[in-house]
Amino acid sequence: MTAIAYLNFDGVAEQVTEFYSEALHANEVKKVKFKDFPQDPNYPLPENELNMIMESSIEFAGGKIMMSDILPSMKMVTGELVKGNNILICLVIDDKQKLEEYFNHLSVDGHVLMPLSNTPWSSCFGILVDKFGVCWKFNRDADKFLDRVISNKQ
Repeated sequence: MTAIAYLNFDGVAEQVTEFYSEALHANEVKKVKFKDFPQDPNYPLPENELNMIMESSIEFAGGKIMMSDILPSMKMVTGELVKGNNILICLVIDDKQKLEEYFNHLSVDGHVLMPLSNTPWSSCFGILVDKFGVCWKFNRDADKFLDRVISNKQ
C-alpha cells in the first residue's frame, strides 16, 4: 500500500505541477483538465474553470504527489482553501546531496522555517514553505533514528 499526498489549489495546480516536476526532477505522469471530460449540458462550466486542473500527478524519489484545482463552485462544499496549513509533505531521503538539492530547489521564492542542520533526531533536518504555501519537512536517516527509539523502548 502507498500513501500519496494530495494537494488542492485555487487555480494554480498547473503551475505547481510544473514547478515541482522541475524542482524535484520528477516525471509528470498525468495532467488532466476539466475540459478533457464531456461537460454536463445542464451544468456547463465557465471557460476559466474548463482550463483548471482536474487531476495531475508527479513521481519522484519512489513516491507520488497528486494535485488538483478546486472549482469555485465546489468551494461551497469544501470551504475556502487555506494555503499550506492543511498538509505537510515529509521527504525522508538517506542521500544527503539529493536532500539538499530538493531543499534548495523548493526554497526558491519560498520561506525557510528551519535550515537543513544536524539535530538529535537526524543528521540533516529542515523545514520550508514553498512559494505556493506548501510546508515541506526534510529528514535524513529518520529510519535509523526510529529503529534506535524502538530498540531503546524494548
